[in-house]
Amino acid sequence: MNMPKEMNRYCPKCKVHTLQKVALYKAGKRRGSAIGERRHNEDKMGYGGQKFPKLAKPAKTTKKQTLIFTCPQCKKKSNKKGIRLRKLELVAV
Repeated sequence: MNMPKEMNRYCPKCKVHTLQKVALYKAGKRRGSAIGERRHNEDKMGYGGQKFPKLAKPAKTTKKQTLIFTCPQCKKKSNKKGIRLRKLELVAV
């Protein structure tokens, strides 16, 4: 699906409609030192085998793509709830 790179949207901080930049959400780098990561590794270690199932094939064929909108005036970023798409492309209109 093609999506415009800029959209006219309401900014809750400026309280006005502005032409906002659209970007795709990208997950940050995982930190091995994070407590959740350490707990997960601890559960997988030692006797008793794998605590979490190793999936043979993923259940879903698509991912939920989250859009991030940036206001040009106040630089406030807001997210739009993800929509399921096979492919999302940002195009200049």
